[in-house]
Amino acid sequence: MAINHPSFGTMDPDRVIIFDTTLRDGEQSPGFSMNLEEKLRMAEALAELGADVLEAGFPIASPGDFESVQSIAQRFAKDGPVVCGLARTSPGDITRAAEAIKPAARGRIHTFVSTSPLHMRVKLRMEPEAVLEMVTASVTMARNATDDVEWSAEDGTRTEMDFLCRCVEAAIKAGATTINIPDTVGYAVPEDMHRIFSTVRERVPGADRVIFSTHNHNDLGLAVANTIAAIRAGVRQVECTINGIGERAGNASLEEIVMALRTRHDAIAVTNGVNSGNILKTSRLLATITGFDVQPNKAIVGRNAFAHESGIHQDGMLKDSSTYEIMTPESVGWTKSSLVLGKHSGRAAFKDKLKALGYEVGDNAMNDAFKRFKDLADRKKVVYDEDIVALVDDEVVRAHDRIKLTGLSVSTGMHTRPIASIALDVDGEAREGVAGGDGGVDATFAALRVAFPHDVNLKLYAVQSVTGGTDAQARVTVRLEEAGKLVDGQGADTDTIVASARAYVHALNKLLVKRARTAPAEMGGEMNPALAASA
Repeated sequence: MAINHPSFGTMDPDRVIIFDTTLRDGEQSPGFSMNLEEKLRMAEALAELGADVLEAGFPIASPGDFESVQSIAQRFAKDGPVVCGLARTSPGDITRAAEAIKPAARGRIHTFVSTSPLHMRVKLRMEPEAVLEMVTASVTMARNATDDVEWSAEDGTRTEMDFLCRCVEAAIKAGATTINIPDTVGYAVPEDMHRIFSTVRERVPGADRVIFSTHNHNDLGLAVANTIAAIRAGVRQVECTINGIGERAGNASLEEIVMALRTRHDAIAVTNGVNSGNILKTSRLLATITGFDVQPNKAIVGRNAFAHESGIHQDGMLKDSSTYEIMTPESVGWTKSSLVLGKHSGRAAFKDKLKALGYEVGDNAMNDAFKRFKDLADRKKVVYDEDIVALVDDEVVRAHDRIKLTGLSVSTGMHTRPIASIALDVDGEAREGVAGGDGGVDATFAALRVAFPHDVNLKLYAVQSVTGGTDAQARVTVRLEEAGKLVDGQGADTDTIVASARAYVHALNKLLVKRARTAPAEMGGEMNPALAASA
């Protein structure tokens, strides 16, 4: 049966809405903070990918979160995906979310409350009847602000079925157009998901007039399987993130869900609007922005996803790739071309290559990236696609950082105490630092602390090569910890020490963003809501 939705019109019964929460739930992962420009760039990439709904943030959480949601809403003021803001049940949350999404051509308020016995007793300290009243009051207020309202039962998969049905019925009566039953703690198995959604859709009056949504966490590694089970039970919105990032073990991975639905259309006959050819590009962009690479054996986007080492496998691949590949690398954005440009290549060729790799950059960013490319081409015998991706991501994504690396000189060797001299641009102010250390990298980090004083713990330092060969670019990941807050930074360069400095500076910029963010204040009064946005 077709459903008439305020944002999507008359819905095809087999059309699945892709609700991307990379910018909200994904960013709640330790170390995954993004600044405003990074969020805008990620939002544009998600729109190009074909996500139907962008959960852009939690507006009440901080002025920065509000600004991010509002800016994304302004970016899609004429068309584009639905822009969604998360809100707890208090009037303050809902009002703030309504203000943030107002500029969007299509806006949504997503409000939630805990419904499981454990959460109601321990977190809310409220009786079920009071929670039920909060559902009605919060959805009613949200619906007065926008036609598109989503309601979520936090910890829904551990909620008693009778009470869950009552809450869903109350939300529908109050005007919710999407009902989400999340597996907040990743506890459910696929059979649970099918049973829960089938039961609610059968028992609740008005269930045939709304879209049901599933939001699954990956604590037991079942998030994608649970999402597929929910779709089989009639769910037509899936909540997911790029690379599966999110709280704890993460969320259901967008790329895995989309390619499962595409590859096994014979078993799950539904459609979605994602342009799968943009998947790898979007995955790599997120990895660069957050500083978190995906694991090599990650499905779809890991670098080993289409690699074959076994002799038997290689023999089969040479005869017919379908013997060991159930999808083509090109279908998700991988390219078979590897050798690309050299030191004699001009600006036009470089720009064409960027376009082929899926990059559209402005003139200033293009100039900076081309200058760095020519420098790289002078130092490397062969420049590969992977080199250009690392270079452009490292250059373009950093364009709006408050701290920029402008110079580095390191003196080191056997039986010599390493000395590093570093130059930074901090909010337009030139700063310098000189320090010694136990090795070139340690001296560089010490010089950074002189130029930009700070007190953090270095929790991780990792180096990997972008391509093969002794002249390969090094990609360095640095994880810093300050007062319990974790941030990761990445940097790439043929010189490992320079890459290390770039990564550390990237992490420092993340830390500045993190410092500006505060948890939303606990709200008192009759409508005391959940204290965290972990739906």
